[in-house]
Amino acid sequence: MSAARGGTFRSLRVHNYRIWAAGALVSNIGTWMQRTAQAWLVLTQLTHHNASAVGVVMALQFGPQLLWLPWTGSAADRFDKRRLLMATQAAMGLLALALGLLTVTGHVRLWQVDVFAFLFGSAAAFDAPVRQTFVGELVGERDLSNAVSLNSTSFNAARMIGPGLAGLVIASVGTGWAFLINGLSFVAVLMSLKLIRVGALHLQARARRGRGSFVEGLRYAWARPDLRAILLLLALIGTFGLNFTIYIATMAVRVFHTGANGFGWLTSAMAIGTISGALFNASRETARFRSLLVGSAFFGIGCLAAALSPGVWFFAACLVVIGVAALTLTNTTNSLMQLSTEPAMRGRVMALRVGIALGGTLVGAPVVGWVADHCGPRWALGVGAASGFAAAIVAAHALMRRVHHQPQSPAI
Repeated sequence: MSAARGGTFRSLRVHNYRIWAAGALVSNIGTWMQRTAQAWLVLTQLTHHNASAVGVVMALQFGPQLLWLPWTGSAADRFDKRRLLMATQAAMGLLALALGLLTVTGHVRLWQVDVFAFLFGSAAAFDAPVRQTFVGELVGERDLSNAVSLNSTSFNAARMIGPGLAGLVIASVGTGWAFLINGLSFVAVLMSLKLIRVGALHLQARARRGRGSFVEGLRYAWARPDLRAILLLLALIGTFGLNFTIYIATMAVRVFHTGANGFGWLTSAMAIGTISGALFNASRETARFRSLLVGSAFFGIGCLAAALSPGVWFFAACLVVIGVAALTLTNTTNSLMQLSTEPAMRGRVMALRVGIALGGTLVGAPVVGWVADHCGPRWALGVGAASGFAAAIVAAHALMRRVHHQPQSPAI
């Protein structure tokens, strides 16, 4: 059936999606360069290997996903998605350029990185739900699951390229240039949005204007047992598991004693796993709930093995496993939630998904950073392992309920 539909890369046959994917790939490479450079700047230049400081920056960058949640999903449901994306992408590009100039000129301070992280995170909070739901307008409902997986392939291909490139840039010309390159990379995605054929978009129904729209979205999600289970699973993994910047940076610096290049290629090693997971998910016809159980279990196993790593190469191999598991979780939750949600509610539901998955960093990153500082990086990875096993229990319980109530469902 998948072959008849065009196979793993079938969404690339759509002109608008091809244009969008090309621009997004360039921008994603810049984004991963900035994430790597930001962590390295805080950990090695603005502090003396202080993982808690890195955790605070991460909390400020991802916390706005929760802070602005009452408005981000409503904006995605109400406004023109293409125009809103142009505004958020331009804002993030300007912020990256400003931080780069401060760093290159030697005027950057830790508090300024904190402020820019919050501002960048605020723009990203409005960007994330509209960017995820915009995929449906590019390809339509039939190929939505495939396009979501290909988006993840692009993001994680950038994750493989960006950190390694950032390591080279940091080692050769300095950290600030990684921020400047990221700022310029947003030109590519802005150009792709400009070149999209508006008449060929699969426009979705927009939500009506009115007060209480966020509460309406919350009630909608809470009334659905499947959505509740997915959101709880994401809360566990997002809060205590998806803190890869802290895990990799502290293991690289404190345990394996590598430099900026080592930190970069270790981050890229994880991308090998996430790309593999993305391509596998893209080849499947539909997302299945049981993938959440498998992904959560392997996430916990991968983090536990990484915590016990005897050497840097074994650690890199574990990161590949973690990458596959993390990508399986994020892609499956994305596809399941979009495909099972009414189009007019999709922005608010996806905002809840992103807010819980990333906003949990507001709590989890400082906690994991504290554990890394006071107990060691291996114990911090142990926290990630525990979150994976707890999420697997949630997925198993939800799957048993689905099998009991919907024994013939093909999405199990």
